[in-house]
Amino acid sequence: MEKNIFIIKENDLSYGRGYVYSLQYHLVWCTKYRKKVLQNGLDEECKKMLYEIADEYKFQIVAMEVMPDHIHLLVDCKPQFYISDMIKIMKGNLARQLFLSHPELKRELWGGHLWNPSYCAVTVSDRSKEQVLTYIRGQKEKEAGK
Repeated sequence: MEKNIFIIKENDLSYGRGYVYSLQYHLVWCTKYRKKVLQNGLDEECKKMLYEIADEYKFQIVAMEVMPDHIHLLVDCKPQFYISDMIKIMKGNLARQLFLSHPELKRELWGGHLWNPSYCAVTVSDRSKEQVLTYIRGQKEKEAGK
């Protein structure tokens, strides 16, 4: 029987065995060559897959938006997570699943990788959390207004 010693409460402190924390990160990464391949239903597939990955690895996605050429996430995670490892897990699993279900993506990306190797990770304080949530949620409207 597995005991879950981690409890995440949205907009509050979280508790582990012997520590209290509140760690949110705004994460952004782009497709290779900024190719606009995450559209026509692939954006919704990405969201579903990312929620499954988050559930499997025990972190919480507070906000998410999948744009045609990049992904925004606001995640709440345990202090044991290395951000670089979390991003590697998400990018790797997501690319593998998308290439398996959509082999045409490899041709569109000239047989290469789905993701640019770089990413952006920004810590979020309680004061700026609402600002980041608003920013991520407004990305689709911003794109539609171009």
